[in-house]
Amino acid sequence: MTRLLITGASGLLGLNLALAASSRAGRPNAGYQVTGLVHSHGLVGAPFAVRAVDLYCCDQVTNVLDETRPEIVINCAAVTNLDAVESNPAPAWRLNADLPGWLAKECTHREIRFVHISTDAIFDGLRGGYTEEDVPFPPNVYARSKLAGEAAVFEANPQAIVARVNFYGWSISGQRSLAEWFLTNLAAGRQIKGFTDIFFCPLLANHLAGLLLEMVEQHLAGLYHVVSRDGMSKYAFGQALARQFHLDESLISPASNLEAGLTARRSPNMTLCTDKLAAALGIALPDVASGIAQFYNLYTEGYPQRLRSFDKI
Repeated sequence: MTRLLITGASGLLGLNLALAASSRAGRPNAGYQVTGLVHSHGLVGAPFAVRAVDLYCCDQVTNVLDETRPEIVINCAAVTNLDAVESNPAPAWRLNADLPGWLAKECTHREIRFVHISTDAIFDGLRGGYTEEDVPFPPNVYARSKLAGEAAVFEANPQAIVARVNFYGWSISGQRSLAEWFLTNLAAGRQIKGFTDIFFCPLLANHLAGLLLEMVEQHLAGLYHVVSRDGMSKYAFGQALARQFHLDESLISPASNLEAGLTARRSPNMTLCTDKLAAALGIALPDVASGIAQFYNLYTEGYPQRLRSFDKI
């Protein structure tokens, strides 16, 4: 069994990743003994070990590293509220920039393989279709903090994996992804707006979790774009979700993000090219349609209720 430590284990990606890794036993060379680190949001009854740690406290983190002796660390912890970060940047710089570099350094000293989760938001979005070779121009404080985190990780450990992502899925609170926001409002019959001028490549968190584990198992290293292989506007994404869940797509009105009163500037086109990862793994990455279909299948199987059962209130 490979010892795997996941930070941010109660978050949207962290929890889905921890569950995916915990259920991977039985695959050749792919069994994991998972420890999930949580901060303010605890978990109960999860099928993996859970440790409450203040990630801002280096001594607590190093103690966990020494006690659990992981062979792999996947850092999913981040401050992600773009507008809040714009007005209060200090926590984001600590968690998105300083912590990843420090954690990568500590893992290097202990010969622990390190994976860091970054974002598609580091590009200015003036054209889209960005490859790993394109130079980022972060448009807001959040993006700048995440780009600084990438640089700090590679400075500390050139053999690390840095994955730029954009994902959605089921979360423990039911309120942590764009897809959940669309569905909650549509199910309540509310009129809502979808941005027609922001394009992205949303990947189901469960698919992302599987790809991250494949990347680890294939011993990849370096920078990769890990998103859906195709893209669409946020408006079109909401409509596709409505159709899949048999909800009224006419409740979604087309709108511009420039009219929404957002504090942080958004990149209009965050679509990324996934050719590098597809070639490295020898597979085609999932498309948006297959992700939405699986998102619906998880719903019919009671997966959201399973996640909520882990909520330590």
